[in-house]
Amino acid sequence: MGKVRPAMIKRTARELIEKFPDEITTDFEKNKKIVEKYTNITSKKVRNRVAGYLVRLAKLRLIEGVKVESEEEAR
Repeated sequence: MGKVRPAMIKRTARELIEKFPDEITTDFEKNKKIVEKYTNITSKKVRNRVAGYLVRLAKLRLIEGVKVESEEEAR
């Protein structure tokens, strides 16, 4: 079974990825700095959870991009 994340963490991560899509990477350390910079989260635990979810979303976005490109090449 997968990990359960609170809605606040998911919502915050999705908002960040919508507003700053070019800055979000698959590097956890860079995403931690981005979360610190653009949010007012004071808890280290919450910041790390948001940054970790951003890594997951970034990886999914990369995989989806590869799928779309391969489908276009097949045509």
